[in-house]
Amino acid sequence: MDIPAMSVALSQSKLMNDVGISVLKMAKDHSTELSQQLIQMMAQSVQPHLGGNIDLKV
Repeated sequence: MDIPAMSVALSQSKLMNDVGISVLKMAKDHSTELSQQLIQMMAQSVQPHLGGNIDLKV
């Protein structure tokens, strides 16, 4: 059993896991920010006076 090689492999595995978690956290934060911007845009676009009446010509 090669202890130094196993130690390096475990260290690299931990680093890859840490990097993956960091990337996922950044993606989650970005997604949350975009969601909040979309909600804000939708709230600003509400115009209650539109769509209440329909003009028809026969």
